[in-house]
Amino acid sequence: MEATLFYILAAVLLTGTLLAITARQAVRSIVYLVTSFFALALMFYLLGAPLIAAFEVIIYAGAIMVLFLFVIMMLELESPEKLPQPHFTNWLPALLLAGAVVGSLVVLLCSRLRAVPPGFVEIPVRQFAFALFKQYGVAVEVVSMQLLFALVGALYLGRRR
Repeated sequence: MEATLFYILAAVLLTGTLLAITARQAVRSIVYLVTSFFALALMFYLLGAPLIAAFEVIIYAGAIMVLFLFVIMMLELESPEKLPQPHFTNWLPALLLAGAVVGSLVVLLCSRLRAVPPGFVEIPVRQFAFALFKQYGVAVEVVSMQLLFALVGALYLGRRR
């Protein structure tokens, strides 16, 4: 059953990502990308990495997508008055993908699968964080600075002249 869920989530991930790339409107692209991030988080959970799954939801599906939406709204790429009213058929792919992710989550929760398969060693979050910041502290800081530079660049591009 785990393999079936994995392949369903992989199909949702690939379809959502392709729809995000080919979407004509940026907001729809973000909706498809968030759906892909949730599918990826469930895949990480199935692979025995619940902490990475939580990071995927909190950081990528939450913070980064809110930042992207903020930049899109700030730059006013598309005027809402010029866009046609969305119909149900426009949102049908996103609803189907979201339904597949929610259905997979329900099956996963009802089956009581362990987050860590046998053979893996569980380590506490404190030990993981210590290893992350002890060995990869510079890399974490570089990534955080890149995100800060991206935000400053977006604010510079979006300023009024």
